[in-house]
Amino acid sequence: MDLHLTNRVALVTGGASGIGRACVDALLAEGARVAVLDRSADGETVVDGLRQRGLPVEFVQADVTVEAEVADAVARTVDSFGRLDTVLGCAGVSGPVGTLAADVSERDWDRVMAVNVKGNFLVAKHSIPRLAGSDVGTMVFIASDSALVGFEGMTPYCTSKGAVLQLTRALSVDHPGIRVNCLCPGVVDTPMSRADLGRPQGFAGVGLPVMQPEQIAAHAAFLASPVSAPINGSPIVSDFGYVARSALPPLDFDTP
Repeated sequence: MDLHLTNRVALVTGGASGIGRACVDALLAEGARVAVLDRSADGETVVDGLRQRGLPVEFVQADVTVEAEVADAVARTVDSFGRLDTVLGCAGVSGPVGTLAADVSERDWDRVMAVNVKGNFLVAKHSIPRLAGSDVGTMVFIASDSALVGFEGMTPYCTSKGAVLQLTRALSVDHPGIRVNCLCPGVVDTPMSRADLGRPQGFAGVGLPVMQPEQIAAHAAFLASPVSAPINGSPIVSDFGYVARSALPPLDFDTP
């Protein structure tokens, strides 16, 4: 399928690793020009490797929790490529995992909210005036199935992803000329999820329903593209159907 992203300009936060990196690859494969925003200097190495393959990509080092750095990153993206058509908000942190709410420190709570909520808001705030000049004008946030259900020991993360879902809806209402959607995946095999769940070698054989970053990136590229034009203000759940299931055990109805 042609997603009509050729020569479009995308900004991907958290683009140096995990889902963000997969989104960068997916957008480049569709012919987009991509600015990779990441707080880690490792992003420069990632981008250098892509440039050596002749791909149109730039690196912008910035912390999404610092407004001046976000504003500068957006401006530098436009300076480099001439415009901005889509933003993918992939930067995020898990925070404390396996810690009950009563034991979560204020510092940990604030950090999760700063990156996952404030960071996405700041990226939106400074991108929207640029996106308004695009005939596409899309934003895609990576939320989580944790925005829809609670997980034990992950109160800050669940709360933050619920906020990302509502940020998605609110932005789509405030700025109807820009389409804003979010993805709500279950467990994705990334360095962060491996660390969170104590699976440094990956999830093979553990019986969990796990997807690959490339699968989520394909969904993100679709939502970023003109092909998905009717979809706006929507959370798209990618969790193998688990959220749709009843908590009741099988009822074993007699069938004729």
